[in-house]
Amino acid sequence: MSRPILSGCSLLLALVVAAPPRPAAAQAPAQDETTVGILARLLALSDARQFDGAVLRQALQSDNQNVRVQAALAAGRIGDREAVELLVPLLNDSAGAVQNAAAFALGLLKDPRAVDPLLAIVRGVAPADQSVREIEAVTALAKIGGTEGAQAIRLVLESSPLGQAVPAAVSTAVLEAWRLGPRAPIPQLLAYAENPDDVVRGRAVFSLGRLRSVAAVPVFLKALGDQSADVRAVAARGLSAALADSSTIGRAAVAARLRPLANDPIPGVRINALRALATFRRDSTLAPAAISALADPGSAVVVQAETTLGVLGGSAAVEALKRLTTSPTFALRRQAIVGLAQADSAAGVAAALAAIAADPDWRWRSVAAEAFAAVPDRPRLEGLIADPDGRVVAQALQGLMHVAADSDTALSARARVLLDHADPAVRSLAADILARRPLVDDVDRLVAAYRRAANDPFDDARLSAVGALAAIAASGSAAKLRVVDRFVTPTPRPEDYLVRRLAEDRFPEAAQAWAGGRTIATGKSDADYREVVRRYLLPAITGQPNPEVSVETDRGVLTLELLPAQAPLTVAAFLALVDRRYFDGQRWHRVVPNFVAQAGDPRGDGWGGPGTTVRDEINPQRYATGTVGMALSGPDTGGSQFFITESPQPHLDGIYTVFGRVSGDMRVLTLVSQGDRIRSIQR
Repeated sequence: MSRPILSGCSLLLALVVAAPPRPAAAQAPAQDETTVGILARLLALSDARQFDGAVLRQALQSDNQNVRVQAALAAGRIGDREAVELLVPLLNDSAGAVQNAAAFALGLLKDPRAVDPLLAIVRGVAPADQSVREIEAVTALAKIGGTEGAQAIRLVLESSPLGQAVPAAVSTAVLEAWRLGPRAPIPQLLAYAENPDDVVRGRAVFSLGRLRSVAAVPVFLKALGDQSADVRAVAARGLSAALADSSTIGRAAVAARLRPLANDPIPGVRINALRALATFRRDSTLAPAAISALADPGSAVVVQAETTLGVLGGSAAVEALKRLTTSPTFALRRQAIVGLAQADSAAGVAAALAAIAADPDWRWRSVAAEAFAAVPDRPRLEGLIADPDGRVVAQALQGLMHVAADSDTALSARARVLLDHADPAVRSLAADILARRPLVDDVDRLVAAYRRAANDPFDDARLSAVGALAAIAASGSAAKLRVVDRFVTPTPRPEDYLVRRLAEDRFPEAAQAWAGGRTIATGKSDADYREVVRRYLLPAITGQPNPEVSVETDRGVLTLELLPAQAPLTVAAFLALVDRRYFDGQRWHRVVPNFVAQAGDPRGDGWGGPGTTVRDEINPQRYATGTVGMALSGPDTGGSQFFITESPQPHLDGIYTVFGRVSGDMRVLTLVSQGDRIRSIQR
């Protein structure tokens, strides 16, 4: 499944530690085949999620620090907590890069046993001497979380005396504290939100916003007038009507402070303010602020203004949106139609029908399905179920799932028929619908759907069938016996590890029947891994220039620098697709203003992929503006869909694989809109 990040917030924060400068290009050294073999073995273990203590221990003791770095990253990515005892000693390795990688890897393992060693590292270094190792140690403590991790973060925050410059590790603790959830030290974050340092202040506001802290509402309101645009942006994103209602300040006062920011000089601030105003649903008095933003020179601001007008409603919003339903720009016209449907049912339906009549492109029927769901207009959604294009049917089904109750028998009946649909996305959604109302009589249908999906280009239909069978099994002992008898026992152990993992998580019986552990059959040989090492990884870690690709779009050319040292298998897979001209002619199918621009789906609706899967290669690179990441719908589900961040997004750090960044001019990225084409991507 390649549907990625489902939600996100925008942030314009400088990172305390900039990306280290790349060494100057060096003459390619003669490749040591012993080193190639060790690195290839590490890639293979990481790719298969296979823990081999002997191999890892040997690599972690290598004289070559590059090998030790890659071994530490592999140990973290494999995810076996036995690696903790191998990684902790490396926190004091002779090479700083190895220390950093070990601290990062311990964060991936999330084992409380690492808390004391990590905290000792941070507390054992004078504030002025703190560097990347201490920053990675603090990030790891926040990822470990729990009682131990939260207490460690509190101690780090307390280590900086008031009135003094905030050390790097403490500033990182402020940024990462949101990961602690209910255990987060809110009072300390509130204090840091008053810090004179723009970065520290913005990081505190960011964490408080992610935590949806009611106590922080006065801080957010003050920060809306901050001298730093970065701080204003995160403050606006942290506010909402629900948060205002929970505070003593009230929504009227909060809305009054947000309105002027719709005209802020910085586009990211304008977008975030408009997004916050959109939470004040059906308050048409706020519409003028969004209407004025429709004249903005940036299409991203206009799209967000249309979105906000749709949920605010009112006659002024309706008239403003009507004028944009004939825009020649796909993104503007699409959002105007959907927003109009939210604000005025009849006008929205009329605009959607006009779009369908004017253009046979399937995308307009899909937009109509979005509009009909916003109305909601169930009969018209049901009419689109018969559309000849599965992408339209899938969008209509998602709308019906939003409109209908879980207990809706009519929708379940339609879903049973659609389990035989030609389109895998439609079958996936049909199984999801049946999972909402689990019935033992559907077991055989779902087993048949699971088997039919064996040759699909992506595995969503199989995963959804397994999920629906799990829901049925959980409904009662008799139902569980039926699932075991009809599905688990007669079904061969799936080769697709994502299917196997889901089934084994839901059914202890499946784990027993399909014994063999969770090692992944990657389909790659030792020669394949050696080739990746020779072509991409070894050159990168020995100082040669990183590979670059040019992305020619309707708005201009983006140059992407790829990062093989951080994600060698992902870079290799991406470049293989580039060499096939796989991306040429595709569209940016998802663009969220001031968040991400996403592409790489040959279907164009967010469901598609290349038919192969790339395992996550989580690495220490941070999501700054212009960072290229692999889109996911769950762990290890990467394929061809990628996204580029339009502003820093720290909440994505350590979750999505970073494998590149925009180099040079960022302006083209800010101009990209949903529906724009990628004319080509080439080296």
